[in-house]
Amino acid sequence: MYLTGFHAIEECIKAGGGVELLVAKAGPRAREILDAAVARKIKVHRVGTFDLDRLAPDNRGVALEVKEMGGDSCLTLTAALAKLEDRENVLVAIMDEITDPHNYGAIVRSCDQFGVDFAITRDRRIAKRGETVAQTSAGASAWVTVIETPLQRAMEQLKDAGFWIFGADMAGESVFEKKLSGRIALVFGGEGAGLSRLVRKTCDGFVAVPSFGKISSLNVSVAAGILFYEVRRQWSE
Repeated sequence: MYLTGFHAIEECIKAGGGVELLVAKAGPRAREILDAAVARKIKVHRVGTFDLDRLAPDNRGVALEVKEMGGDSCLTLTAALAKLEDRENVLVAIMDEITDPHNYGAIVRSCDQFGVDFAITRDRRIAKRGETVAQTSAGASAWVTVIETPLQRAMEQLKDAGFWIFGADMAGESVFEKKLSGRIALVFGGEGAGLSRLVRKTCDGFVAVPSFGKISSLNVSVAAGILFYEVRRQWSE
């Protein structure tokens, strides 16, 4: 897989990722990226424009080959929980069948911005277009740990580790009236169907962002950012 967005490439290189940087045209921004790759000891290969266009059609003169997305994508849930030790406040995002890579990337970006400890997504029926995810997340996908695993098992494991799990649902309790301190996991459902039946059944409760408009619900990635912010705000009180 190849990343072509300048910002996504830069963040991936900073995070120590990348197999090989392909360079066809070295403009000012591309030269900065090339220098960063050399500093990180990432292999650089000069290629022709035609060859680069064939491998990475949306390139702007450079493309970074990567193996997979995620700040620590091979991490297991058990290992991720072990890293948290005895921390009282922990925030985890769970993505239930988020199939639109733009939404997936936007949620990952919010995970980075609001200090979500890690994200969990099911190991099937998820957004897999890594380049779109990387660009939409503005490079945050290079930093955020995303664990792919069966969700029901993961949710039960989180509960055993002291987490309260709340599904994002417009019929839920207002997030501004819900106490969200301690170990919290927020679950976000698919773009059309919302939370799947078994995931909904496993939740401890449901929270919503109050709506004052005429449209019935928010985009899932927008809702995620608001909910993450509210959790962090409550922690700071």
